[in-house]
Amino acid sequence: MSNLINHNKFALILIAVVGMAVVVSLSLVDAIPQDADYHAFSDADTLFGIPNALNVLSNIPFLLVGVAGLSLIISGKSKTRHVVESNKLAYVLFFTAVSLVALGSGYYHLKPTNETLLWDRIPMTIAFMALYSIVIGEFVSEKIGRLCLLPFVCLGIASVLYWSYTESIGMGDLRYYAIVQFFPLVTIPIIILFYKPRFEQAYAYWWLLAAYVAAKLFETFDSSIHEFLFFTSGHSLKHLVSALGLYILLRSYKLRLPS
Repeated sequence: MSNLINHNKFALILIAVVGMAVVVSLSLVDAIPQDADYHAFSDADTLFGIPNALNVLSNIPFLLVGVAGLSLIISGKSKTRHVVESNKLAYVLFFTAVSLVALGSGYYHLKPTNETLLWDRIPMTIAFMALYSIVIGEFVSEKIGRLCLLPFVCLGIASVLYWSYTESIGMGDLRYYAIVQFFPLVTIPIIILFYKPRFEQAYAYWWLLAAYVAAKLFETFDSSIHEFLFFTSGHSLKHLVSALGLYILLRSYKLRLPS
């Protein structure tokens, strides 16, 4: 018992250190505008009358996983207790946002601009924040996870709206949006490592994090992968590997039992 308490305290210290590092970095780093080259994806081929077709169509798996997740949660037909019931809204928001990522990202890739990117980033941010609430609820405290959900989601949406507004007045600032992604990405592994999960199949969160890292690599090497594979680009693969990580998580919700 004392070892568990010590682990939890150490985890809180690490999270606090990450939080302080974020605050310090925010005060030291100047505003970060959106790089115009971000919208210049290597694969711009039109198929079936759809511009940038593979970057658009590769979002379909998000819709499939999102709808399947919502069906699982809302129907209550799973044979095992697959969610923390007191924080059920977080799971509903998470899979709703995953579904909307397909629409928002598809819309963005039809005509990539800062204006259309807004509709890609809002559902992604809601999914990030809902997932963070879920992880806190499953590993740390159901009550804390539930209480954090709406503030987290509001902060996430605000970070995107702030970025969009600053871009519209020629003073683009991505810093807060970057924090919304960076802080959970760094602290979720800390939580998973040092807190005991309430369910089996917790390994799925590691697969989801691995998929996220792989997706970022595919995004970074978009054109190089396109040159190597010819038929698809790194950005399309980013969508597919992200959806695969989400599918693994969804399947774990179906299979797991209380630990």
